[in-house]
Amino acid sequence: MQASVMVSVIPIGVGVSLSEYVAACERVLAQAGLNPQLHAHGTNVEGEWDVVFSAVRECVATVHRMGAPRVSTHLKVSTRTDRPVSGENMLRSVKEKLASG
Repeated sequence: MQASVMVSVIPIGVGVSLSEYVAACERVLAQAGLNPQLHAHGTNVEGEWDVVFSAVRECVATVHRMGAPRVSTHLKVSTRTDRPVSGENMLRSVKEKLASG
């Protein structure tokens, strides 16, 4: 099953600067063969369910290994069984409808 996921892994108890943890998660997602799309409130990834969720699990584990005593993980998941999911296609479809009035 294909999944399109918005993930935000938030370390708690490590201070106010989180970019080091975000960068570590981005590396984990990329090493899993995903194409992470970082944005201001999280990261979008697409792929096979097991690959995506294994990578998310590794992100959380990595942040804990970096010293975060607590981690809050926010997920938004969209799945399809009829074709590969694509955030790009989702956006294109909405933009086409906006352009047509």
